[in-house]
Amino acid sequence: MPENEKLEQGTAKPEKAKKDKKDKKSKPGAFARMGKWLREMKAELKKVQWPTRKQTFNNTVVVIVCCIVVGVCIGVFDWLAQSVVSALLDLFQ
Repeated sequence: MPENEKLEQGTAKPEKAKKDKKDKKSKPGAFARMGKWLREMKAELKKVQWPTRKQTFNNTVVVIVCCIVVGVCIGVFDWLAQSVVSALLDLFQ
């Protein structure tokens, strides 16, 4: 290793140890952290582009229609599988 890298590695460890001690002492309390979190959450929620009532209604209708279509498809495949199994059982009895 070059001498500069050795010197950098040797000086990095004590600085890290000093930072760890400072971080533990200067860490804010639980209520201060919760308050900060709530303020940041409120700021982020202000940035959200909320959907309009019409968009919400349209999306809800699309979800309900998709659920009905998927339910019908599952029902048809279930009925078909039941019919095939029933026919096979009748065939071998």
